[in-house]
Amino acid sequence: MRRPINFSFFTFLYADLLRAKELQGVQSGTKPGVIIWLGMFSPRFTPVLLCRLAYLFYRYKLTPLAKVISLINFFLFGLEVGIRCEIGKGLFFPHTSGIVIGALSIGEDATIYQGVTIGARELDFSYLASSRPVIGNGVIISTGAVILGPVTIGDRVRIGANSVVLTSIPNDVLAVGAPARIIGN
Repeated sequence: MRRPINFSFFTFLYADLLRAKELQGVQSGTKPGVIIWLGMFSPRFTPVLLCRLAYLFYRYKLTPLAKVISLINFFLFGLEVGIRCEIGKGLFFPHTSGIVIGALSIGEDATIYQGVTIGARELDFSYLASSRPVIGNGVIISTGAVILGPVTIGDRVRIGANSVVLTSIPNDVLAVGAPARIIGN
């Protein structure tokens, strides 16, 4: 059973910055203020900031403002994220172009590459939990992958490029192909 996240805007944003710093190989002696300023102008971090802002406004029942922030993210970075999608700490987008995220939730330390689509199998404007994917912690979703429907992706799963996931996937595996099949861990 999925539990709602305990969302704290600045805590999540700081975790996102630290993970981006780690993945991009920023030197450990770099001052936190420099990291924040560099992050604010990074095409890898600014989209995450906008996702977090949109979700924050949604949580405060400022849905029109959340949708405007989400639209800005789409126009600037080609990233469309449902404002209701709960995303854990440590989110990282190496490249953002063409990403569509309509998952029910995404766990911590997710890495999502360009061209990924995560969402319902059919039109679902009411954002029903019964039609949305749930993504675990530490998941890497490679370029062009598609995850559709009420599936659960386990923790530390790697989904290969251009894979199409239509069934749930257990923890600690590599899934590739169309339709996706488990080929290892």
